[in-house]
Amino acid sequence: MKFRIDLTVDSKKEWVDAVMNDFDSFLQDHADCERKASGMALSLVAKYPNRTEIIPELIDTSVEELEHFRDVYEIMQNRGIQLNHEIPKDMYMQKLLKICRDGREERFMDRLLLASLVETRGAERFRLVYEALEEGELKQFYHRLWASEARHGEVFVRMALNYFEEEDVYHRLEEMKQKEGVILDELPIRPALH
Repeated sequence: MKFRIDLTVDSKKEWVDAVMNDFDSFLQDHADCERKASGMALSLVAKYPNRTEIIPELIDTSVEELEHFRDVYEIMQNRGIQLNHEIPKDMYMQKLLKICRDGREERFMDRLLLASLVETRGAERFRLVYEALEEGELKQFYHRLWASEARHGEVFVRMALNYFEEEDVYHRLEEMKQKEGVILDELPIRPALH
């Protein structure tokens, strides 16, 4: 079984340029994304409390994402950057959520696979940020995040395989990957994770 996702579309160089040209805004968005990722893992616990096989790992993932938020916030404090007063709408996430199916079981599978796609995209983008940064603590921080997000991408696929047939999981994942690539390509370029 394969847990790692191969994305269908690479992020554009223009995205990396936008991030490097306005890194403060990127940090604000990054902090927002870590908060949302932590909350998303806990929301799966709240919505599916009977899925006891994955609850410990969802809790661990939520805690790890919250630790990432704390670390990004510390970087922001050192640079004199405030958190956003309100978390702006994330068009990438809104469009991905629209492709999730109705029906309790179908939606459960899709939410796990969506989380996997988002974490895998985050890993790809953190790798690009890491590669663009000059040597130093910030570069090492994004190297650690890149590895962590890649691991989270695999975790959610494994979770889905606890409950659904392998063929069904990978078929649906392929469909969602294709749609994620289209969504990403249609997004405006901005100094944000998505």
